[in-house]
Amino acid sequence: MARTSLLTRSPFAPSFWRSPVRGTRFTALLGVVLLGGITLLFVTGLLSYAAYNPNLAAVNDKTPDKGILGFYLFDWPTDPPWLYRLTQGIHVTLGVTLIPVLLAKLWSVVPKLFTLPPARSLAHALERLSLLLLVGGALFEFTTGVLNIQLDYVFPGSFYPLHFYGAWVFFAAFLTHAILRTPTALRNLRRMRDSADGVGKPAEPGEVGGTGEPDELAASAPADPTVSRRGALGLVGGASLLLFATSAGRSFDGPLRRTALLAPHGGAEPGGGPGGFQINKTAAYAGISTAETDAEAWRLVVTGRTGTVRLTRAALRDMPLHSSALPIACVEGWSTSDQWWRGVRLRDLAALVGYEDPPDVFVESLQRHGSFRHAALRANQVADPRSLLALDVNGEELTPDHGYPARVIVPAAPGVLNTKWVARLTFGGVK
Repeated sequence: MARTSLLTRSPFAPSFWRSPVRGTRFTALLGVVLLGGITLLFVTGLLSYAAYNPNLAAVNDKTPDKGILGFYLFDWPTDPPWLYRLTQGIHVTLGVTLIPVLLAKLWSVVPKLFTLPPARSLAHALERLSLLLLVGGALFEFTTGVLNIQLDYVFPGSFYPLHFYGAWVFFAAFLTHAILRTPTALRNLRRMRDSADGVGKPAEPGEVGGTGEPDELAASAPADPTVSRRGALGLVGGASLLLFATSAGRSFDGPLRRTALLAPHGGAEPGGGPGGFQINKTAAYAGISTAETDAEAWRLVVTGRTGTVRLTRAALRDMPLHSSALPIACVEGWSTSDQWWRGVRLRDLAALVGYEDPPDVFVESLQRHGSFRHAALRANQVADPRSLLALDVNGEELTPDHGYPARVIVPAAPGVLNTKWVARLTFGGVK
């Protein structure tokens, strides 16, 4: 008897879940929003991975065991130059904005995790398994994503493989669940529309749209309501709008950046003047000393088919200089608008060591520790006339934090491939 009483008060008892807000209609609306939003998140996430050109070189690939999961990879283009700024801005901002919708959706289906028996059929067992993977995968992906944009790397291991493989597990579960549940969700939305138009008999408690069919998510013994379902949806929507307003500004300059209160790279710009735009790592953080960037000490080593050339900064200035207006965009979601860069074209440096048609290039930084102190660029990136080894920005010399004495700047490339404090360029030496 005591065991029966305990069971009736546990999460496995339908009477345990008493919120009158839960219901198939409520869940269906949230599910439709997530269906579109998470699909867009997944696509922009894959595009971000492709932008790193992981098939080009081991230094670019932080998920070397991806196997067939890299089937979609292609040579990342340089046009339009704001491509990565757009795709990654959407990815991060949308991910943050969808958090309230995701949490509300998970809350709405929590009772289904405790239904007994665990599996009534093969289809039901598959649905339950997809739901468990979906919940776990969603919490993992959104949590690691938020921690990444907040620069809080408290999870074990590297963010890149964790988020990459987690995304595939999550999306596989999401796709399975969507295939199983989307017809029901759309049917319920049609019933909502018909009910609003007065079609069919009035809905009874625990029924969907007055059809007489039981609502499997509605409470069997609902408590007194404290908020309507419409009000709950309003709260979810309002929370999403608030998160959008306090995170989207990271993708813009000027006053809008001040609204990005949830972004570590939001808020005021770091200083003023030509170099007063956002950076990721400072020279001090990267361990760059003034002694090794001094004009007397620093040399750019350029290696290629005809041998090795060592160039001072003055020698670089004696070469033909060109200007490009290009943004910087980071995997963390922040970006800058176009900055005016001036320097030597990468393809001219390739010609200096024997390449009329520019090949891939391996770029090495003075930075000795941390990810992407080395990076590889594809031939199409080297050949683009806007791709520079920049010496100046916005009319003045690079500051130490912006990569003095020289940095790479390439259209549409992720910020980490725009290597700062460049020490060596090896053309045709990508491995």
